[in-house]
Formats: sequence, C-alpha cells, structure tokens
Amino acid sequence: MGTAAVVVLFVVYYLQSVAVSAFAVSNTISSSSSPTTTNDIAIVGCGVLGTSLCKQLLSSPDFNSKTVTAITKSRNNHESILDNVGRTVPNFNLVLPEELSKEKRFTNVVFCAPPSGFDDYPGAVADAIENLWAGSDCGGTFVFTSSGGIYGPGNGGVVNELTPLSETALSSPRSLKLVNAEKVATSSNGIVLRLAGLYTLDRGAHNYWLEKGDGTVKGPSKDIINLLHYDDAAGACVAALKATTTEEAKGKVFLVSDGNPTTRGGICVSALKSKRYGERSMPTFEGEDDPAAGKVYDGTWSNRVLNWEPRYESFDQFMMEHSE
Repeated sequence: MGTAAVVVLFVVYYLQSVAVSAFAVSNTISSSSSPTTTNDIAIVGCGVLGTSLCKQLLSSPDFNSKTVTAITKSRNNHESILDNVGRTVPNFNLVLPEELSKEKRFTNVVFCAPPSGFDDYPGAVADAIENLWAGSDCGGTFVFTSSGGIYGPGNGGVVNELTPLSETALSSPRSLKLVNAEKVATSSNGIVLRLAGLYTLDRGAHNYWLEKGDGTVKGPSKDIINLLHYDDAAGACVAALKATTTEEAKGKVFLVSDGNPTTRGGICVSALKSKRYGERSMPTFEGEDDPAAGKVYDGTWSNRVLNWEPRYESFDQFMMEHSE
C-alpha cells in the first residue's frame, strides 16, 4: 500500500460475553509485546448501519485508497455483507476477531453495535476503548453511536445537545445503558452521536405498522417523531471521523436527525406515497384523545461542527423518491 495509511474497518457484531473475553484474552496474549498503532479505523457493529459505513468509506475520496477490514464474531452474515459491500473490492477484507493481529491498535474507532446482546454495554464500550483504540493522543477519535431516545418521551418541546435528561429517561434500564456508555466515551475524549429513529424502505416503524402489524398502532397519530435514514447516519459517522482535528468536537455529544420531525400519522401518510406501501391501508391509532407527546430535535450546532447534512431531508422526501 506504499505510503498510504491503511484504514481498517473492524466490524464486530457479538455478544458481550464473547466480546469482552476475546479482547481480554488478546490483551493478555500481547502483554509481552508493545501494541502497534496504525492509521486504521475500527467499526464495532456490522448491522445495517455498519455495512452502510463500510460502503461509504470505500467510496469516499478521503478513505477509498485505504484498506477496510470488517471483522465479525461469526461468518453467519458474511454473505449478505459481501453482497452489499462487494465481493471483488481489492481493499476490503472480511475476517473473524481471532484473525486480527493481537498487538494492533486503531487510530480511529466507531462503536455502532446496539445494546441488545450485551450484559454490560458500557463495559463493552470501555473494552473497545482500552483494547482497540490507540487513544486521543494519536490523532484519531472514538465515535459512539447512541440514541436520541434517551431524552425520554417528551411533551412536544425542543431538545438539543445540552438538554438535561429527564428522570423518566434515567429510570429506563435501556436508556441507562446508553447514558453510561456515553459517559465512558466522552470521558476518553470520544465523540457521541445521538441518532434519531433509523429507517430504510423496508426497515423502521412504518414497515411494521403497514405490513407486519395488526393494523393498530399503540399511541396517538399526532405524537412527534424524529427520523434519520441509515445511510445518513453512516454519513454522520464519516463526518465525525473527519472532525478528528476539531477541538470543538472532542468529548462532545451530538444530536443527529434529518431536521424535519414528523408524527406517527405523518410517517404512515408518507409511506403510503411509495410504490412499496401504496396499496396498504392507514392503520388505527390508539389514544387519540391523549395530549401530544414527543420532542423536536434541534441539531443545528451538531450539523455545523460536523460539517454534515442529510442526503434525505425528510422521510416524506425519501418515500416520494420511491413512488415509482
């Protein structure tokens, strides 16, 4: 690869018990030798978001000359990953954790594995920082993808990166996992991206409500919901990696959405405009007499500091683009 820095995408979708023990073992094995730091990127998590991130890095002018290595806990999803990323891409490798060099440390790490499957989610993030990342002094960054859901249900108001979390949010076991994982990341000068509700054409609340559900939606149609396409979420991760040299970004929390909040009813109306859902029927919403809930995400500061904007400006725009 000459003088070009190698970027390695370390994609791991694993159970906490396997992940922590695997990294602990590798750390023990390599204790007799010094870790080797390379200008690489490790991506922890190879679901829809991680796969999209692989593709974007390989096609990005900033990263497409570098090697991308995706590492998963098993080969179960390798076929689908290769179908999406490409089977003949010369600078893309797909291997298992044990096939990774024990002494290697990565200049940049993106942790986008979800809390499900982890007994100790904050511990998994801490393990990645300790055993994968070379640290903030090496010129790179650690990016952790969290969720805007930790703000709690809301009452129709506006939230931003500095909005205090509600007691309701802090009492939720799932939210607490995210909050504590965020603290682990920011305490090491990592970047946290709180993502809005993620979707693709066939993934998201709209798909369940219109195709897989029983025709009834739990909650009023007027409740506010913020959305973000998976590809735009991956794009925000790429932007965060590019913001490595921005002191304003280190150790900070960012709020990422398409900037056009909608409602439960609005989601269904927009989805029905697409060819995929055009013949479906509008569901029935429960609790229509309840007060409106939800919150409006204001990610103005995040967009500016990350120098990022969404490809899909709204869920409605996306569905309109898929109307034929």
